[in-house]
Amino acid sequence: VHIVVPRDRINSETGMILRTEKSVLFVIPWGTHWIVGTTDTDWELDRAHPAASRADIDYILDHVNTVLAKPLTHDDIEGVYAGLRPLLSGESEATSSLSREHAVARPQPGLISIAGGKYTTYRVMAADAVDAALVDLPSGVGTCVTDQIPLVGAQGYLALSNQTDRLARERELPTWRITHLLERYGSLLDEVLELADDDPSLLEPLPGAEEYLKVEVVYAASHEGALHLDDLLARRTRISIEAHDRGVACADDAARLVAPVLGWDDERIADEVAAYHARVAAERESQVEPDDLAANAERTAAPDIRARAVGRALD
Repeated sequence: VHIVVPRDRINSETGMILRTEKSVLFVIPWGTHWIVGTTDTDWELDRAHPAASRADIDYILDHVNTVLAKPLTHDDIEGVYAGLRPLLSGESEATSSLSREHAVARPQPGLISIAGGKYTTYRVMAADAVDAALVDLPSGVGTCVTDQIPLVGAQGYLALSNQTDRLARERELPTWRITHLLERYGSLLDEVLELADDDPSLLEPLPGAEEYLKVEVVYAASHEGALHLDDLLARRTRISIEAHDRGVACADDAARLVAPVLGWDDERIADEVAAYHARVAAERESQVEPDDLAANAERTAAPDIRARAVGRALD
C-alpha cells in the first residue's frame, strides 16, 4: 500500500528511505506529489482489486510522521493504491524476509514458466526466460538482448530534452508542460502532439485534472490500448491517485474525449462514468474500514466494467 500527498506537504528536496520493523518506508518525489509507502502484509482476498484499509494507511502515516517536522494527516492524502507482490514460497517467515528473486522452470519441452520477481526486475526475468527457451529452439538463435534495447521513447529523449524552450514556443505551451510530456512519453512526444494538429483544443488542460492535457487522454485511447475510463484515469494517467477527488470531476470530459476513438455512444459514456464513480466511492469506503476483510468487502462491491463489457459483447 502507498499513499500520495501534495509536494508542498513535505519540505524536502530529496527522497528518503527508512527501515521499519516490518518493511522499508519510501518517501519518493513524484512530480507535484510525494509517494509514501509501503506496507508488507499477507493478502488472501480478492486478487483483482487488493484494497487498502484504514490500518494500512495509519501504519504509513505513523511511521513517516516520526521523521517529519509537520506531520501528515488523512486530510493530506490525495490518493491511495495497493498492489500484490508474488513470492516464490510461503514459509512461515515474515513476507518482508522472503526472497524477491524469481525462478525459471521448463516443466516440459516448449513450455517455460516463471515465478516470483517484481516489476523492477522484469528485464532480467525476461532474459532468463528467453535464454531458458533456447534449448527448444533451432541452433543459431542468439541469447536475449533486451538489456541492449532502449525502452520505447528513450531513443532521442536527451536531444529533445535540450529543446524544451523551442518545443514550447512552437506549440504555444508553457515549458513545464513540455517537460511533463517528455517525462511521460520521451521521444514519442511528437506523436502525442500530432494529434492536436487538426484540433488545437486538445492542447488545453483536462478540466478537473489540469496537470494533464486533453491530448494525453486521446492518445491513451488511440495509441496505448485503453478500452475503459478507468484505464484512462488509473493506468495510462495517474489522475486517480493524483487528484484529490480521485478523478471524479474530469471523468465525463475524459469519456467524451475518447468516445469518437472508441466508438462510444451516449449510453456507453454514461455507463463508463457511472462505473468509474462507483469505483472511486468503493475505494474511499474501503480505506476507512478497520481491516482487510471489511476493506475487501467494500472494494469488491463496485461493478466490474470489464465483466459488463464482455457481457455486452456476448449479447
